[in-house]
Formats: sequence, structure tokens, C-alpha cells
Amino acid sequence: MSPIETKLQTLGITLPALAVPAAAYLPYVRSGNLLFLSGHISKQGGAVFKGQLGRDLDTAQGKAAARAVAIDLLGTLHAATGDLMRIKRIVKLLGLVNSTPDFTEQHLVINGASELLGDVLGEAGRHARSAFGAVQLPMGAAVEIELIVEVE
Repeated sequence: MSPIETKLQTLGITLPALAVPAAAYLPYVRSGNLLFLSGHISKQGGAVFKGQLGRDLDTAQGKAAARAVAIDLLGTLHAATGDLMRIKRIVKLLGLVNSTPDFTEQHLVINGASELLGDVLGEAGRHARSAFGAVQLPMGAAVEIELIVEVE
């Protein structure tokens, strides 16, 4: 078992299968040694994890939603690479948070994904990042995240 598989097992994480896109796009595209992962929305129990931060959800709930998105992104990375050990580095994470105009903790919400990627991938999981508030996300999702990843 690889160190990444061991870490996932220790954290009690089972990676999901590659999700079928909900619209006219690909789940990922490879260009050279870079993988561009399309935005993944927050899900819980197979359904969309809905809600607006600052109205329906608090920061801790948003952070849990972002963590769940990171697990789905790892599932897509596994499908794209066949082996998470082929990941050289998470280069960039872009996080969108469905939030009210007065909610200002988008950066703390997206920490749910950033922290998990660092826990699972170690130094390769540390990345550049942007976190934005959005007035709405597809299907009312609380969080959407996309990645740029360098692979072997």
C-alpha cells in the first residue's frame, strides 16, 4: 500500500468513482504534465450539499463541505492518473463559496479542502490558492472547487 493509500485509510476516506459531468464539459483535461480539474460541487450522502454561508450555514459547516469536495477531487485525480503517487504537486486551488454579501470567511471555508490535501499528499498537497464569495453556485451548492495539478 502506498503512503497516500495508508493516509486515506487512516483518515477513513474511501475515494469516490469518477463523477459524470452535469453539463457540457469534461471532468479533467491533461495538457503536458498538468491536469486541469473542472469545478466539483459540495455533496453529502450523494446529494448536493446546499446552502449559503452566512444565511443557512456557518463557517464550520462550509469547511466540512469544502473537505468533502476535496475528497471528490482526489477521486477524480485517481481516475485521471491511476495512482495518486503520480501527483507531483497541487499547483493551484480555486474555491468558490456560496455566501451572503456580508460573509467574509471564504478563506476559512476553503481551508477544509486545503488542509485535507496537505494531510493526504504532504508537501505535494500544499498549493497556491484563491477563495471567492459567489452569489450562487450550480444547484445551490455551498462550495465549488477546481484544481490545477502537476503530474509525472
